[in-house]
This record gives sequence, C-alpha cells and structure tokens, in this order.
Amino acid sequence: MKVAKGHQPLMPYLILLNAEAFIGFTQRVFNALEIFKSYRDEDSKEIMHAEVQINGCNILFADVTEGYDAAPANLFVYVDDASETLRKAVNNGCEVIDELAQRDYGYSAGVRDPFGNVWWLTSMK
Repeated sequence: MKVAKGHQPLMPYLILLNAEAFIGFTQRVFNALEIFKSYRDEDSKEIMHAEVQINGCNILFADVTEGYDAAPANLFVYVDDASETLRKAVNNGCEVIDELAQRDYGYSAGVRDPFGNVWWLTSMK
C-alpha cells in the first residue's frame, strides 16, 4: 500500500467552524505541529485544507462551506499526563464531559472542545 509522505493510512478529517482557531487550540493543548495550510483564495481566511500533527499522527480539517457542513468527531488520544492535558483543555475552552478517572485502559477523561469535537484524553501509568 502506498501512502503520501508524512501521512498515515487512516486519518480523521474534520469540517469545522473557525478552522484557523482549531490550529491554535491543538498547539496550546497538545503541542501540535502545523504541517500544512491553504486558503480558498488569497483574499480569504477560510481554510480549504489544513493539517496538524500530534505525536506523529495527522488530523486533517477545513472550514465549513456550502455543501460541507460541520462534522466534528470523537478523538481518542494518548498523552503523557492526562491531568495536565485536561487542565490545558479546560483553560482553552473545553467542557468536561467525563471526569478524570482510572479505567481499565488508563487514566482518562473526556472533553468537548469549542469546535464540537470530543477528545478522550488518556495516559498510562
């Protein structure tokens, strides 16, 4: 199987309101790297396609347009410290939907970000 350089065989693609702000959110909460960003036209700040990378995994996304409604997702992400990442998420506008607790699969919490996505933040001890 051939995959484009820098991509993985499966990547989420989100259609968002205010995709530009999503980049900053992922950088502040997950230390994401902005990999790529293109605008619909040079006069617009509407993102046609963008990519961020969190710990080697890409998330692709774009702004809502006619014919492409907002399509948020549930994202499961392993982090070094779920408690610290939860604090960063809340400080960046997330709503806690599942309190931090030890579970069979790790120390985990759920948050809804300002863009409608749900992030399941999990760390292993």
